[in-house]
Amino acid sequence: MKDLAGKTAVITGAASGIGRAMAERFGAEGMNLVIADIDPAALKTSETELAAVAPAVAGLRTDVSSAADVQALADLALERFGAVHLVCNNAGVGIGGTLWDMTEKDWQWLLGVNLWGVIHGIRTFVPIMLKQGGEGHIVNTASGAGLDARPWLGMYAASKYAVVAISEALRGELAMSGSQIGVSVLCPAVVNTRIGESERNRPQELSGAGEAEVPAAAAAFGEAFRAALAAGLAPAEVAGAVLDAVLNNRLYILTHAETVERVRTRTERILADAGARPLPG
Repeated sequence: MKDLAGKTAVITGAASGIGRAMAERFGAEGMNLVIADIDPAALKTSETELAAVAPAVAGLRTDVSSAADVQALADLALERFGAVHLVCNNAGVGIGGTLWDMTEKDWQWLLGVNLWGVIHGIRTFVPIMLKQGGEGHIVNTASGAGLDARPWLGMYAASKYAVVAISEALRGELAMSGSQIGVSVLCPAVVNTRIGESERNRPQELSGAGEAEVPAAAAAFGEAFRAALAAGLAPAEVAGAVLDAVLNNRLYILTHAETVERVRTRTERILADAGARPLPG
């Protein structure tokens, strides 16, 4: 997409962090905004403040783990603006800890937002964009953890690996269908957001994290991670990288040099292990 002015962007998780920064950046490019978040108060504030930046803004409280909620978001976008050109499936949550201590409710909540939120976004908006024709773009927010998993983030990484795979496949499918819809997958490392406080938006019916004692190493990792977030990359910098990827139709959006090195090391490790013995074919 080269011409953004007058077109419409739908952004989930848009009341804070990366989502809010993307809304500000695309609004400044002259795009109409349809913003979604599960926090109604923060969403209302964002809607009011973004009205000073974008031509028009519409907000809707949305639980992206609900297909009905995402459909309602699409209905609002079409009702207000008649078309959708850019969809940022950005809402996400995070939980750390050992995989064997994660409860079923932990998995349901995290996968519901991080993975099913992207699935619902694709199933809802891509058919709309295909039907209307012309240029469009999908941005799915994954993570650097979706390219290289770390201890204590296994559940989070599983959801983000899936988002990377879905994005790669979707880009190929859309290209082979002859559409003009591009796809990017955002894989940030440490960014100054509130993902370390995700529990604040956890639904009551999915509350109740595991009561097992947290291993000392996991607890130390959690403390270090939260401290790193406070000193992390500014969301506006990430939003700038997303804008560049949309304008130039780039698939991967990596925001940190450390992610590049981790991907290189992981790939070399895979190839070394695979070459340790002869493989058939």
